Parts: sequence; structure tokens; C-alpha cells
Amino acid sequence: MKKIMLRLLAAAMLLSAITVTEGAVTAGAKKIGSFAAAKKLALKKVPSAAVTELDTDMENGAMVYDVELVRKNKEYKLKYRASDGKLLEYGWETMHPAVTNQNKKNLSRKAMTKKAKKQVKGASVRSIKLKFDDGMSQYKIKMVKGSKKYELVYNSKTGKLLEYEWEITVSGKTASKNSYIGVEKAKTIALSKAPGATVVKVKFDKDDGVAVYEVDMVEGIYEYEVEINARTGKIIKFEKEIDD
Repeated sequence: MKKIMLRLLAAAMLLSAITVTEGAVTAGAKKIGSFAAAKKLALKKVPSAAVTELDTDMENGAMVYDVELVRKNKEYKLKYRASDGKLLEYGWETMHPAVTNQNKKNLSRKAMTKKAKKQVKGASVRSIKLKFDDGMSQYKIKMVKGSKKYELVYNSKTGKLLEYEWEITVSGKTASKNSYIGVEKAKTIALSKAPGATVVKVKFDKDDGVAVYEVDMVEGIYEYEVEINARTGKIIKFEKEIDD
């Protein structure tokens, strides 16, 4: 009788352990299966924002959700991996930044490097470039910390942070024959046809059953549309026209 009781107790303990383990797995699962789920995650990251766009894409053979939001004077862009809900990219930029103090002297690169390192503690600066955009002089600073790449944009006169974004770098694994080339590779291929252009949109789509990346670019008065085979990287269509 004592042996039977011990066996029953052991069985009960094993069942309890299995139940707890299964519960933990279920509770930890964050797979995104709908736009509603992606929206919920994004709003948790950026509370009180308004979702302006939801889209899906394929990157390196994995489905991702792109979410764009607006809160006060900032536009946010987030990217989640559908399989586990991992946030792969996060960024924001100031909408219509005030063009002020442009008659002042630019802050030094040393001062801007110090400011960027304070913003992203522990990161190393890879490059710092002075550019002119949105009617003002700006510093674009690229940084790296662990598996994340950062890009920060400051008003070079005042040191005000105008844009902030990071993305997780994917470990270099050889893509299988069934993998897609990915958005970044598609951009590179498209830009090889128009080196001076700027990519404004990349969309994953199916054309007659073939997976493709549709890349829209602009350069001065010209607009480009490039369609690329998502598996082979071959350019299927290339169009150039004047923007009306």
C-alpha cells in the first residue's frame, strides 16, 4: 500500500511539472498571427499613438509585420517577426522639425560623438557625416552595440535629436535555395540600376505566382520602379519616368 501511494505521489508530481512547463511555454509564446496582434504589440511599445499603416513582408525567408504610428510630433516605425513576435527594428523621426539657428556654427564632431554615446550607452561610433536635409544642417551618426545597428540624426547647430532608429543585425548564414534575398539585398540590386537614386518603398508581392520585391525610387525629377525576383535577385522589370 505504501509503494502504491508513493507511485501515485510521484505520478502526481510529474503531471504537475508537465502542466507547469506547458503553461510556461504557452505564456511565453508571442507568435503574431494577425494585424490586430501586431497592432497590439506596437501600441504597447508606443502607448497613446495612432496606427497609420500595417503591412506584411518577407525577409530572409521569414514573415514580418511592419507597423507605422504617429504620436504627437513623431512618426514611429516598428518591425516584428511573425514567428515569435520579436521586435527587429524600432525607430522614430520628428515630423516637420523646426528650422532654427542655422546661422550658428556647427557643433564639433567630438561633441556630437559624445552626445551620441550618451544616448546609446556602450555603443561604438562607426561613422559621423554632415549632411543637409529638411532645410537644415544635420549630423548622421551610425553606431553598433552587440547585435544592434543604430542610426541617429541631430540638428548640427543645436544638437537636438531629430531621428533615432535601431535594427538587429542578422547573423551571416548562407541562404538556402528556398530563401528570399531579403529587403536590403533587393535595395542594393535596384540601386545598381540607378546609383544616385533614393529608395522610398520596398514591397514584397506575388506576380503570376512568382515572389517579387517591388522597389520604388526617386532621383530628382525621375521616379523608378524595379521588380526583382525574390529568390534569384534577377530584375524582372525596370521603369523610369518623370514625376509630374
